[in-house]
Amino acid sequence: MELRILSKAELKDLYYKEMKRAFPPSELKPLKSMEDMRDTGRYEPLGLFEGEELLGYALVWMEPDIPHVLLDYLGTMEGKRGAGLGTKMLGLLQEHYAHRGAIFGESERDNSPDPEERALQRRRLEFYFRNGLRYAGYDCALFGVHYETLILGGENVTAEELMQAHQTIYRRQIPPKHYERFVQIPLAPGEKPNPAVEWREE
Repeated sequence: MELRILSKAELKDLYYKEMKRAFPPSELKPLKSMEDMRDTGRYEPLGLFEGEELLGYALVWMEPDIPHVLLDYLGTMEGKRGAGLGTKMLGLLQEHYAHRGAIFGESERDNSPDPEERALQRRRLEFYFRNGLRYAGYDCALFGVHYETLILGGENVTAEELMQAHQTIYRRQIPPKHYERFVQIPLAPGEKPNPAVEWREE
């Protein structure tokens, strides 16, 4: 198995056939946003392949002047889940980005009022913790969704340093009026996420 950068056509196919089903609208960026960032070298859509078969994917957001990279989406293809592919991908991502700083990401906080949804949120967090990620020291809210910020590697990275990188990455992509309203980095203890909306661009 190996990680390979997806072509524009492969990314489009993944987005419409897999990601639209796997992620709620409030958590899924527009495809055009992904494509534009990919074209400028600020977004790497990586596929986990065995031969020519796509088994999973990791979409990574990065800025050339920021050492840390944001794991934006991680998933395995429908029918391939439960086989350890997520763990395999995280290991390969560490190798792929060994020349960069930490890998960090956002995993939904386990606070849903729905017991089944809350159990799913907890399983996702536990998956990341089992695979070496740790709590980065602050929560955030993005377009109405409450997340814990997690980090892999970068043992010497402070919460303040990571938070600044986190804010900068979003500020460079989200229009200012949307950033101020829908991006809360950090989310203060007791603070509620602003009302949920889908990702929107000017």
